[in-house]
Amino acid sequence: MRCRILHESKGRMRVQLIQYRMTFEEADILDNYLSKLAGVSSAKVHERTKVAIIEFSENVRNDIIDALSGFDYESNRDLLMTTVDRQLQYEFENKLCLHVGRRVFSKLFIPAPLMAAVTVIKAIPFIVKGLKALIRGKLEVSVLDATSITVSMLRGDFSTAGSIMFMLRVGEIMEDWTHRKSISDLAKAMALNVEKVWTRASDGTEILVDANKIVAGDIVIVRTGNVIAVDGKVISGEAHVSQASMTGESMPVRKYEGSLVYAGTVVEEGEIVIEAEGSLGNSKYDRIITMIEDSEKLKSSTEDKASKLADRLVPYTFGATALQYIVTRDITRATSILMVDFCCALKLSIPIAVLSAMREAGEYRMTVKGGKFLEAVAEADTIVFDKTGTLTEAVPAVHMVVPFSDINEDECLRIAACLEEHYPHSIANAVVKKAMEKGLDHEEKHSKVEYIVAHGIATTLDGQKVCIGSHHFIFEDEECTVDADKKEIFDKLPNEYSHLYLAIDKKLIAVILIDDPIKQGVAKAIKKLKALGIKKTVMMTGDNERTAKVIASKVGVDSYFSEVLPEDKAKFIKEERSKGHKVIMVGDGINDSPALSEADAGIAINSGAAIAREVADIMIGSDELDELVILREISMKLMKRIKQSYHQILGFNSFLIAMGMFGMFTPTTTALLHNSSTLAISLRNMTDLLEKK
Repeated sequence: MRCRILHESKGRMRVQLIQYRMTFEEADILDNYLSKLAGVSSAKVHERTKVAIIEFSENVRNDIIDALSGFDYESNRDLLMTTVDRQLQYEFENKLCLHVGRRVFSKLFIPAPLMAAVTVIKAIPFIVKGLKALIRGKLEVSVLDATSITVSMLRGDFSTAGSIMFMLRVGEIMEDWTHRKSISDLAKAMALNVEKVWTRASDGTEILVDANKIVAGDIVIVRTGNVIAVDGKVISGEAHVSQASMTGESMPVRKYEGSLVYAGTVVEEGEIVIEAEGSLGNSKYDRIITMIEDSEKLKSSTEDKASKLADRLVPYTFGATALQYIVTRDITRATSILMVDFCCALKLSIPIAVLSAMREAGEYRMTVKGGKFLEAVAEADTIVFDKTGTLTEAVPAVHMVVPFSDINEDECLRIAACLEEHYPHSIANAVVKKAMEKGLDHEEKHSKVEYIVAHGIATTLDGQKVCIGSHHFIFEDEECTVDADKKEIFDKLPNEYSHLYLAIDKKLIAVILIDDPIKQGVAKAIKKLKALGIKKTVMMTGDNERTAKVIASKVGVDSYFSEVLPEDKAKFIKEERSKGHKVIMVGDGINDSPALSEADAGIAINSGAAIAREVADIMIGSDELDELVILREISMKLMKRIKQSYHQILGFNSFLIAMGMFGMFTPTTTALLHNSSTLAISLRNMTDLLEKK
């Protein structure tokens, strides 16, 4: 690529790109290319001027110049995600410049009589909109606008009427931009939630790659429990796919050769091979924006209250206007009051604050599916944790196999792995991995395997019933026993490990001790959550009482429940909510799904089961729990910002009404200040809530 340096200072370079014109796509590709270079702290490409501004550490200056020299658009097209932000900015700048330019031209060059006629024509849409609202029996902002414009024209003050419409249009453009920019930022954060996918190379081998590197024509393999990362067509295989996240269908849909599949949906059962129709960003982006705009979940109760209050205040504005005219007989003062309404500011700035908070959460690798869930997190006083994969590491390991019969350790492990390999659970994976490490191959001699969620697995092997699972499943459900001479060893099994019990024909033959270490920083995170106002922390697990007690004491939760079923977790949360508590549930497994759905805010860990992520209201990207603390902080500061915005809007607009009543401000001035304050508060609400560390 040909370019020249226009200006250079310490750690900053402004580069002119030598080309006839630059498209949105080219600017986006170059922007992403420069941002990914080592040592580059920030890069901004302006497509209008074809200029790139690069900030960098001094020791990489020559590397950047070499990278620019060797750059070409075609070989870097995989860096193109979406040009929506650039198109939005371009459209906004054009609209605003054109609108201001027309106003300046008309004031300077169009004669007053002709300008009056133009003003009347421009006023027609405002008046029609106001009349439609009145016909529907609603006193809305459009009625206020139409009345102020009409009154000004009836008085022969076409200049004021024109100024009012000019300011209203500027306000509309700015409001539209701030709202669309907030939604675009949020959608971008959600769309760039990168996941790994399996692809098939030309030689038939399978390769694990980043989902954002997928391009049209790539072959993607999706198996049970995994998310489909891109839109595409099934070329082989068959599966049942949950499309609830995209289409709202409650039942899984059968997919077979020739069927179309959508990014963001989940394979519940089966395996399919897909030919991708596009990249990750382009396939999900538009639907995510639609989901955000259409979803009722987006509106928190605070937003809804503000919106209803705004509508209720319109009649009072009319009342103040009428009273002002009756008392003073001054139509200018009365019109000044009409120019102020609370509706625009309340209905724009508060939703923008929520959207911005959701976008900020995305920067910390958290995906929030609606504003009301941020409100729930801010107001929550109770938090319930799953244990395995949430408080403890998602990759437990086998510490020891303790035999309780004549069958040796290796044979017990071989039998256990034979059963556990059928189900993708973290503890099952640990058993299978240990058997592989010891080279314990096995033949599939057992009959059909039955999986009982949160309990265990049962099958028949060589005519004998084999069970593996929790203490509750083995000793209560299956009524298995321990040989009397082994009872002392059984009672002295160490508590710090999870116990997986293996039984044949109702006799315990082995206990597999699973080391499931606590995640780093969990105790510290729970302590911080309590400092942020969480009054009750609970751990619920399907594990045995002894292990649960040890883990609970180490992480610092207030209470714990062991050997619980999925429905027990959901029942507990329902009971807590019926007592008036706001409850957060944090989990990662399929068995956590009912509880995640029941909670005021269900939070799933991204590394967990795809079904849990789909059911959850919020997803966090880290396996540690530091992000929960950040989420709580963002939520609480959001509610504080909303309250602050609420008071500022009511206070400032009431001040404008008072100034209009005393004749201190003209209608044009009140319109200018009203729209400016709305924009200022909205722009403030787009800023981050937390300081960058």
